[in-house]
Amino acid sequence: MSKIVIALGGNALQEAGKPATAQAQLAVVESTSEHIADIIEKGYEVCIAHGNGPQVGRIVLQNEGSDSEATPAMPFDVCGAMSQGMIGYHIQQGLSKVLRRRGIEKEVVTVVTQVVVDAEDPKFKNPSKPIGPFYSEEQAKRIAREKGYVMKEDAGRGWRRVVASPMPVEIVELNAVKALSAAGFIVVTVGGGGIPVVKDENGNLAGTAAVIDKDLASERLAEDTDADALVILTAVEKVSVNYKKPDQKDLDILSVADAKRYIGEGHFAPGSMLPKIEAALMFVESKPGRRAIITSLDKAVDALEGRAGTTLQ
Repeated sequence: MSKIVIALGGNALQEAGKPATAQAQLAVVESTSEHIADIIEKGYEVCIAHGNGPQVGRIVLQNEGSDSEATPAMPFDVCGAMSQGMIGYHIQQGLSKVLRRRGIEKEVVTVVTQVVVDAEDPKFKNPSKPIGPFYSEEQAKRIAREKGYVMKEDAGRGWRRVVASPMPVEIVELNAVKALSAAGFIVVTVGGGGIPVVKDENGNLAGTAAVIDKDLASERLAEDTDADALVILTAVEKVSVNYKKPDQKDLDILSVADAKRYIGEGHFAPGSMLPKIEAALMFVESKPGRRAIITSLDKAVDALEGRAGTTLQ
């Protein structure tokens, strides 16, 4: 049986233009679960990771909007844990429902996951990870003035708040994930990239204000669980160079050398396609025979069978 890690993008959890309610998110997750179930029916052993940018951003806004002593604002790492639990719960509900309907006897479980980062990671000094909703440039500048947030334009889609995004070093609950997977469970883990924690000289952990990129955390998970493939699901079917330009070129196969060259030429947007390419490269280079696939949710099965998507190998 081939083992894969699936990294779900934001479009798999929330539909653009629809209200950001729990009911709406659950409906999207149930639709997403049909595609995940297609993969499971093909016989793949699946472990699921997911992003949390919009969700954790809204949770932070809700917390910061509270000025009551009865409901004090929670720190950023706790907000990340909240988003992990919420999204994992929805995936458990949605995917379990689809599996039952198809007669697949598999249980889905979420592991609230901590991921160790380096307290001295230089990325703490250069916030780059988008969270929360999109704003116009005028709105973003006003929020930056009023709240002191760092706001950046996000791949032509609008302006968003950005926070530090340190590299994942170690998955704390890795042994639990491995044991559950070996026992036949479908595990949802490193949600939102994992809750970022730093480790002191005694091995004690403490949360820190950051959001780890979910694609890089998924790569760490795929390496550490010895997966055969890393499948990064996003809003587009294939990776492109000269994206949204007249000479846009979609890529079926992407070699390591070409991927590095395209990165150097600036073809991939930071906070968008760039971390996906970086994660794919890291995984493919970590061990011979591994492959990484970047594609859209609806093309996942076709991409695993070489008929769609962009494959790095």
